Amino acid sequence: MQILAHRGFWREKKEQNSLASLAKAFEMGFGIETDLRDGGGGNLLLSHDIPTSLSEKAEEFFQFYHAHSFHFPLALNIKADGLQKHLLEFIKRYKIKNYFVFDMSVPDALLYLKEGLNVFTRQSEYEKEPSFYEEACGVWLDEFHTHYIDEKLILEHLENGKQIAIVSPDLHKRSYEKEWEEYKKIITKHKLYGKIMLCTDKVLEAKEFFND
Repeated sequence: MQILAHRGFWREKKEQNSLASLAKAFEMGFGIETDLRDGGGGNLLLSHDIPTSLSEKAEEFFQFYHAHSFHFPLALNIKADGLQKHLLEFIKRYKIKNYFVFDMSVPDALLYLKEGLNVFTRQSEYEKEPSFYEEACGVWLDEFHTHYIDEKLILEHLENGKQIAIVSPDLHKRSYEKEWEEYKKIITKHKLYGKIMLCTDKVLEAKEFFND
């Protein structure tokens, strides 16, 4: 299981999406999920909510990632429309390869696909038929209220050549142990080691559970 540290490795909410929390996640061997917003003037900022003066610049993050020759997966959650060209510029400048963008509106996603960026579609209880599935390189599997992600669904996406990232139930304030047990059994049964990503705040627990 590839683990994505949700907004980095943090202890307090104010640390989320900070360069320090993201760097700590890399130091511990995790990929990350982070949020991108429009900072104006061509600046992209790392912030889940409306940016503040404390929000980190995305370019500084990409620069740091490149300078340390990291190759951990980057899940880039798009929180505003129209960021394609600026993001593509940073992706090329800092030679970012192991990344994907997701969560943008469908019209905005089509522009990312047009620019040749790595785009994940979504699937959840509310999005049973993933949009632009054929064009997407992967699927962001989310469960807001109920557990539906099973062996059949995972294998179907993999057989279709899609990468998979699963949202852990803990991100929706639910218990996660049962789902993790299921995912581990599926991974072991089909030898899917390293082929599935899990986005979670419980990174240390996930590392111990899936990689023991």
